[in-house]
Amino acid sequence: MKEFSVSIGEKLKKMDLTVLVTSVAMTALSILVLWGGSNVFDGGRQKFMVQCIAAFLGFVIMVALATVDYDAIFSKLELFFFAMSVALMILVIVINLGSSSSSNHNWISIPGIPFNIQPAEFVKVTFIITFSRHVDRLRPEINKIKNVAKLALHAGVIVGLVMLTGDLGTVLIYLFIIAAILFAAGLSLWYFAAAGALLLIAAPLLWGKLADYQRMRIMAGFNPEIDPEDYGYQAIMSRKAIIAGGFRGAGLKGGTQFGKVPAAHSDFLFCVLAEKFGFFGTFAYIVLMAILVIRLLVISRSTRKDYASLICVGVAAVLIAQTAENIGMCLAMLPVVGITLPFFSYGGSSMLTMYIAMGVIQSICTHNRKYYFEREPSSMSQTRL
Repeated sequence: MKEFSVSIGEKLKKMDLTVLVTSVAMTALSILVLWGGSNVFDGGRQKFMVQCIAAFLGFVIMVALATVDYDAIFSKLELFFFAMSVALMILVIVINLGSSSSSNHNWISIPGIPFNIQPAEFVKVTFIITFSRHVDRLRPEINKIKNVAKLALHAGVIVGLVMLTGDLGTVLIYLFIIAAILFAAGLSLWYFAAAGALLLIAAPLLWGKLADYQRMRIMAGFNPEIDPEDYGYQAIMSRKAIIAGGFRGAGLKGGTQFGKVPAAHSDFLFCVLAEKFGFFGTFAYIVLMAILVIRLLVISRSTRKDYASLICVGVAAVLIAQTAENIGMCLAMLPVVGITLPFFSYGGSSMLTMYIAMGVIQSICTHNRKYYFEREPSSMSQTRL
């Protein structure tokens, strides 16, 4: 069937308005909070400008991707995306080889770029794409052990490389992505039960393999008072800033507690939002994120390609996992693992990654009906969603 030519303008009109508005609204809230705290943050004005630039570039990339037929690209470059993902993770490991730092080594510094690059962030998108296509090819017989093994190998290569960087927080995000995509594809719950049992059995061994600082982060995450001067300090100060905000907050230029929180401009920017705009500010962000996640799941039910629905689920999984973990650690309820809040935390890599992911979603929306008098059936009727 011949594909009809559609102008760029017509494609842009098909962009999903809910995805667009919620993404931009959360970004605007982030920029506003960074501006409000710029006089307190170290290099606050520069951070504000970097966030603005990253947001603008991200928005442009999202719009550009919306005009490209995702299937025409992904079907031809799937192996390239996987190879690029592996190469990027190996590169970051090699560059940081021999680093004396006790924390994770997942950053690359490029001269001329005002922020460090975190390859694991960008690889999230390529992994979701390649893993979704792989799962989709095996979906008719996904519960066969040999097929599960193939998927485990695919996921294991990427997750293993991320683990070698020491970034356990990002590893957890990848595991949640994998679980969400496999669940949506119809993998038997027995496999999830078996994985849970194996994880429970291996927990003591894994605990022993963790570095001392990693174990302390986990313990202090659930009970920061056990080390209030070191590992629990950041979470305790964040919680105090959130409490200080109350319902209405101290105002855009108000608040003092957030200035005592290390890295308040990045992973803990949520506590700055809470102190400045109170319950209403944090509630606004959570509502916007909830609307975006729900919209992604709705889009996943009506995609033209089966694997596109899994991509939507994978992106939604990223948003859910990162939002829950980041807010949890800001409330001193979960371990501090360096996970950013989507569309909100300061960071060029995080912001660009989120907009690239939204660009893929917009491409799925703008190319949902490719052929005249023909529409490919959605696979979501075969899934649990």
